[in-house]
Amino acid sequence: MKNILVLFSHPKFEKSRANAILIDKIKDKAGVTFHDLYERYPDFNIDVDAEKALMSAHDIIIFHHPFYWYSCPPLMKQWIDVVLEFGWAYGPNGTALQSKKCLNVITTGGSRELYCSQGSNSYSVTEFLRPFEQTANLCGMQYLPPFAVMGTHRIEIEELHTYAEQYDRLLDVLQQNLKRADVRGFSFINDIPQLQTTDKI
Repeated sequence: MKNILVLFSHPKFEKSRANAILIDKIKDKAGVTFHDLYERYPDFNIDVDAEKALMSAHDIIIFHHPFYWYSCPPLMKQWIDVVLEFGWAYGPNGTALQSKKCLNVITTGGSRELYCSQGSNSYSVTEFLRPFEQTANLCGMQYLPPFAVMGTHRIEIEELHTYAEQYDRLLDVLQQNLKRADVRGFSFINDIPQLQTTDKI
């Protein structure tokens, strides 16, 4: 079974109904390490060696965060800046993360319809996440499509619980060695057949 590291970053987690439901479903799951960056590093003083050890001990890395101005919260960006060092994560001798899988789990206030060339945000979620994808490429990781919970300002509690069930099922599928070929052609990993139920989202 593959080990999964969930790197969670949310500066206002206590106010996030959507993320509370998602996290509650998966935080104690076998084979999953839930790592709350704002809880661990409220002063932004990141223990780089400890974070590298965590990364090395896991097969799959999930960047779980709300979409903050089309990106991630500042502590996650700082984590990327200081932990993914040249000579360790990338560069001629930087092979520590080779072949690990990674993806983003995101929540957005805006709906899917707003994230396209015709929508008010002008670009797709995939386009906004290019820096994460290229970071993964540079580090030799396998980048998978994002799991996205969108339109959170208006979503009903029942729908959020359905997303939480999907998230839980996604971790099961990842632990069973989901391949990139299984997600080819999907903009969101939510849409792969393995996660579909009869419930409407």
